[in-house]
Amino acid sequence: MSVIFRILFVLAGAITALFVARDALNFTFIQTFVAVLLATAIVGAGSFWSLRRKP
Repeated sequence: MSVIFRILFVLAGAITALFVARDALNFTFIQTFVAVLLATAIVGAGSFWSLRRKP
């Protein structure tokens, strides 16, 4: 489980770094928000994928 969270936070950090400087005081908050958005997108894509595959 921790590996999944690490990968998610690495991706969120890379995406956040495109829009916010790493020195900014709120970088970790924005990174957490982006990680939650990514997790929500992954779960949403998975649920739509399972709906699409049913005949």
